[in-house]
Amino acid sequence: MLISTSLSQYLSYYKDKRLLTVFAFGISSGFPWVLVGSVMSAWLKDEGLSRSLIGLFGLVYGAYTINFLWSPLIDRIKLPVLNALLGQRRSWIALCQTCIVAATFALSLIDLKNGLAIAASLCLLIAIFSATKDIAIDAYRIDILPEEESDKATAAAAMATSGWWSGYALLGAIPFFIADIPGFSWPLIYQLLSIMMAGLLVITLLAKEPTSHREQIQAQLQASYEAKLASSSATTVKKIIAWFAVTLVEPFKSFFEKNGVKTALALLAFIFLFKIGEAFLARMSIVFYKEIGFSNAQIGQYSKLGTGIITIIFAFLGSIFNHKYGIVKGLFISGVAMAASNLMFSWIAVAGPIEQLYALAIVVDGFTQAWSLVAMVAFISMLCDRAFSATHYALLASLGNLGKTMLAGYSGFVVDDLLKGDWAVFFVLTALMVVPSLVFLYLIRGKLYAIEASYHGRDKG
Repeated sequence: MLISTSLSQYLSYYKDKRLLTVFAFGISSGFPWVLVGSVMSAWLKDEGLSRSLIGLFGLVYGAYTINFLWSPLIDRIKLPVLNALLGQRRSWIALCQTCIVAATFALSLIDLKNGLAIAASLCLLIAIFSATKDIAIDAYRIDILPEEESDKATAAAAMATSGWWSGYALLGAIPFFIADIPGFSWPLIYQLLSIMMAGLLVITLLAKEPTSHREQIQAQLQASYEAKLASSSATTVKKIIAWFAVTLVEPFKSFFEKNGVKTALALLAFIFLFKIGEAFLARMSIVFYKEIGFSNAQIGQYSKLGTGIITIIFAFLGSIFNHKYGIVKGLFISGVAMAASNLMFSWIAVAGPIEQLYALAIVVDGFTQAWSLVAMVAFISMLCDRAFSATHYALLASLGNLGKTMLAGYSGFVVDDLLKGDWAVFFVLTALMVVPSLVFLYLIRGKLYAIEASYHGRDKG
């Protein structure tokens, strides 16, 4: 057995107060997706805009796919004043949260139908600040647990996943519940959402900054680069070149040296492909529910509140499996289950708006999402070098988001133009999209088992 820790000891990990902070930051990661995702889709739909345009609006999520480009700066740059008050990780989180609050409130002040360009720009700003915030949050989760406590990685992944879904689904259910109440408009709802985001900022101010040897390691690397430069170079020039080398080159060099080029490329392909099918489904889900005949209240009850509760529960159960049998096996099983669960939505498309069937689909989908998310978060964390935790996690997570956002943004065109509105076939296609990723995972399974054993400091048995 890869991990020999007893179940009772594993469950005791959740008493760790640091994991409560991880949970709270997970909420902060999930909530902005509501602001530019499901709520914005519902608002656009109620304004009479087309499915294709709603799908394109989701391209603002592209910020999550490229945030690795500036992630090295989150590892290296200290914000004036804020860094002294809050520390490296929390200062970046707090700054981004403040900007999200402002942009969300600004959305409530526009006429959406006549100001689509402004709305799209504000959503893009929210996505950029949210993607930047997530860099610091993911690094915080890795940094808060020392290497000798790697056994808590799956527990931390479960808390992060549960927090994300608490922010995305539980808090995200609120606007759908109140949208049908007379007197509540979408602009008023966005004002409420900005207040909720401000509450998450307070949590950041109260959290504890993690301790890390990151700065010492980076200083050693910079000194090494400076020593390699020609002695004739000016000291200032040496320092600048060395700083950029450590900041921009060393993180990527470290990843490929650690895993080998072939394995590293296969890892990147797997992460890119794994969530595409789920993303296609998620991007069109609100439009599908409304077209098939479900009300805003039902969407809030099942797709938001129901999915959130189910995912939170199964995230902990999935973490137990991943902890006991290993993260790699957890990815295999969750990938197959995730594909199968998408077929439930084809059933709804054929059967119509049957509430019991809707509830069953949400239970199955919530289970598979929880399992796959916990496995993926723990998997990516396992691959990160702690000296560059922000950069490595952002590189890998943003690659996964690339498929989820850039390609899924065209999901509306697939439904409208390619399938002529055939939702049943669309969901079958989303189920098949996971297959290529599992092929890559199978091809490098041996190397991954070795990485996992090394990560936990044990031999695979």
